[in-house]
Amino acid sequence: MIPPRPQSGDAKGTLPRLIRAFRRDLLSGLPQRLYRGWMAEYRNPLIHSFFCNDPALIRLILQDRPGDFPKSDRLAEGLRPLLGDGVFITNGTQWARQRRIIDPAFEGGRLRQTFPAIWAAAGAMVDRLEPGETDIEPLCSHGAADVIFRALFSLPIEHHVAAQVFAAFRAHQAGQPLINLAALLPLPRWMPRPHSRRTRRTADRIRTLIRDLVQARLAAIAAGDPPDDLATKIMTTPDPQTGRSFDAAEMTDQVAVFFLAGHETGAAALAWALWLLAAHPDWQDRVAAEGAVLGCDFSAASRLPVTRAVFREALRLYPPVPMMVRAASRPETFRDRPVPPGAQLVVSPWHLHRHERLWDRPDAFDPGRWQTDAGKASARDAYLPFSAGPRACPGAGMAMLEGVVMLARITAAFRLSPGSRPPVPIARLTVRGRDGILIRLERRNGA
Repeated sequence: MIPPRPQSGDAKGTLPRLIRAFRRDLLSGLPQRLYRGWMAEYRNPLIHSFFCNDPALIRLILQDRPGDFPKSDRLAEGLRPLLGDGVFITNGTQWARQRRIIDPAFEGGRLRQTFPAIWAAAGAMVDRLEPGETDIEPLCSHGAADVIFRALFSLPIEHHVAAQVFAAFRAHQAGQPLINLAALLPLPRWMPRPHSRRTRRTADRIRTLIRDLVQARLAAIAAGDPPDDLATKIMTTPDPQTGRSFDAAEMTDQVAVFFLAGHETGAAALAWALWLLAAHPDWQDRVAAEGAVLGCDFSAASRLPVTRAVFREALRLYPPVPMMVRAASRPETFRDRPVPPGAQLVVSPWHLHRHERLWDRPDAFDPGRWQTDAGKASARDAYLPFSAGPRACPGAGMAMLEGVVMLARITAAFRLSPGSRPPVPIARLTVRGRDGILIRLERRNGA
């Protein structure tokens, strides 16, 4: 069994009621018909939006004409205190320059070079786990943050600065909804943004700590003896068009993005994957068998077909980023409906991955679907855990490797069973459990 879909609302009522519902949980504030419809239009005094589930529309928005559908400034407002002008929320020439500098760090053989960081973080997480019932979410957050710090700055999470960033980010996450007033209100750029004091305070704390790490790395680069990690690679890569590299302020923005994208999303994906295995012991035993013979060897990690299928299925059922928002830059016509400039275009992996017309048994946990022709066809049209097109996540390969290795090593060490209550998925910064994700851990023989 897997947790049911959140009880959907009817998207009606007063605007304040809608805002309160979306702040609590975006998933349950949306209607059930989105799991079957190709498009839905919503209008209120602040937002005119279109939910796009039609694969042809999604290809148009994300792949065929991405320049005509930039990231929405409204959604960026909620993230700007933490991310500044990071690559996750920029558009146009600024975004293109950032990607030209960042992408080489994740190309070619870089996965092989980051594998030791992933392996070490996975081993450290296994060592931290204890038998008994536990909320696995904070433990997965800890493990995912460990991967990011080891891969970016060659620092384990136990390092005092890494630990402080992790603690500050946990505080920021607790007070930051996916949709807030800064995302909903169409305010002019010059007007102060209505972020909460807590959001600004925790974001400032995180950015100060990251800025210190960046300055220390710049000093190491200037001295000619920096570690060979992602931070060094990105900070020493010039833009091939201008010859300029990131300065300290720009790199601070990008590190904040990497931490948000790599830590928050990785933690959510791993927690749900572990819960799904706890609820499906037959698949759990197959993953444990693969993990039991996994050695500290990059080539072996690439040969885990069952674990990879399980992790892909977890990303389908619980995509870490439940919705992506673009904006129409000019008049369009979608499915015979006029789309005005400025309209918000929502591509929702949460609904797309469970769409009743695109998947066989969309709510069922079935990793075997990835070995069938039907499953592969559905994936081509309706699987976007890392987005698609030029704005697809540059670290997707690293995220898959991390999730598969973590999942295999934890499952090889512990037998998993469901906790005392099933989790209820809600949308915060990512898809999380409303009251955590409880799992019972029992050491396997020899672990």
